[in-house]
Amino acid sequence: MSGPVLSNRFKGQVALVTGGTAGIGEAASLAYANEGAQVVLVGRNSQRGHNVVSKIQNDGGTAEFIEADVSNSGEVDQFIKRTVSKFGRLDVAFNNAGVTGSGGMIHQYPEEEWNRTIDINLKGVWLCMKYQIQQMLNQKRLESSDSQGVIVNMASIAGHVASASPDYCASKHGVIGLTKSAALNYASKGIRVNSVSPASIHTPMFDRFAEETPDQVKVWRESHPIGRIGKPEEVAEAVLWLSSNKTGFITGTSLLIDGGWTAQ
Repeated sequence: MSGPVLSNRFKGQVALVTGGTAGIGEAASLAYANEGAQVVLVGRNSQRGHNVVSKIQNDGGTAEFIEADVSNSGEVDQFIKRTVSKFGRLDVAFNNAGVTGSGGMIHQYPEEEWNRTIDINLKGVWLCMKYQIQQMLNQKRLESSDSQGVIVNMASIAGHVASASPDYCASKHGVIGLTKSAALNYASKGIRVNSVSPASIHTPMFDRFAEETPDQVKVWRESHPIGRIGKPEEVAEAVLWLSSNKTGFITGTSLLIDGGWTAQ
């Protein structure tokens, strides 16, 4: 967190971030708190989660960490209930938790690897939305908000163009389709649903890959017309924009944050 609360764009609102303990999720958690939200971050690494909460609290914000697996329906149900029990409501959700596939040919791809990626990246988003929407439909709308609730899902440029990882590519195409379906189903009920589609972003996950394949990282960097890898804070800013009243007429879209990658 870069300092005390910067604005009141999300004052009085409760924001939930899955995969909120590192990378884009951490940047979004800090950004929501910076702008006045009470933040619940969900993840599987307790130490990192509590570190992010400490950063927020040290700068005067309010946050809580819940350890959970987004692919487990019982755990998703419980962390939504805990959020509401603690803060009284749920206004914004950023479904960011995800994993990368290992890449490979479909005819040789391990079934367990496929299942793991689909369970977290796609089923996890569906489960989160299922319980988030149930809560949003049943709560009173805030006077300061023009919506009943806002959801932003983590997609990828691999949801728009092909990648060498069949499970990751399929999961992110699925997230975009799921987002559009939810947007249509709940637009008349005041719930907006969008997704963001980043290209390569400097996160711990990316850094691990960079250590293993430095030559590939050079190729990726040069593949972005803008000439560099993206920053987690740049994605977080887009997520907050889509979460805010400034985008009250936007639903069912996937915002590309890709340095021009897909424009080529």
